[in-house]
Amino acid sequence: MFKHDHSAPVHSSRCASRHLHPRPPAMTLSAQPQMLLPIANGRTQHTHVRRIDSPRPQATVLALMAAELRIGELETALCEARAAAFTDTLTGALNRRGFDDAHRRELARARRSGSSMALALIDIDDFKRLNDTFGHQVGDQALVHLVKVLCAALRPSDILCRFGGEEFVLLLPETELNAAAAAISRFQRQLAAHAIPGTDAVLTFSAGVVMQEVGEALDHTILRADAATYAAKRAGKNCVITG
Repeated sequence: MFKHDHSAPVHSSRCASRHLHPRPPAMTLSAQPQMLLPIANGRTQHTHVRRIDSPRPQATVLALMAAELRIGELETALCEARAAAFTDTLTGALNRRGFDDAHRRELARARRSGSSMALALIDIDDFKRLNDTFGHQVGDQALVHLVKVLCAALRPSDILCRFGGEEFVLLLPETELNAAAAAISRFQRQLAAHAIPGTDAVLTFSAGVVMQEVGEALDHTILRADAATYAAKRAGKNCVITG
């Protein structure tokens, strides 16, 4: 309204000042700080440093512990499943599948070292009469008893398998024929010294012992051991015949 009223220009000057000298933007959480890095000619250049939000240490440790625990549980379950697949459920001795797997390993080791390997087939004497006299439950106890006595006397390297019914196959790595036969005879004496738990009955067995020849199939070796076992039966039982 007045020619010399300077309020408007002053107002305009403040607005212009804001445009000419803008205020720096407020730093936000998402803003990326800048760093000045020297370059070869002495000048500096701006570079952005990325901000990485680190995970919570406690949560990470707990997640790793849970993962390791789960891995351990899976490994334990796998071992148990493998043992169940290779083990006779009644006696705890290896079954045929487990024996075949163990025999392959021992045969490969024997070939590398050039060592000998004996095999014995063990057949409990008069097992049918034992079942008929005491019942099948005692018959099962007799099988468990035999395996327990044998395992207590065997070396860690020896391998025992329930081959079927009352027949067992014993693999004796790094053992010559005479030493293997002597070991089986010693097992017979140890078995005769302990009655079947809960009874006064004593077990005996007949055994055939052979050496696995170089290049011989396992089935053929077992057949020879079986023939020697039948010879032991015909010889009066409770004895060891080599083949």
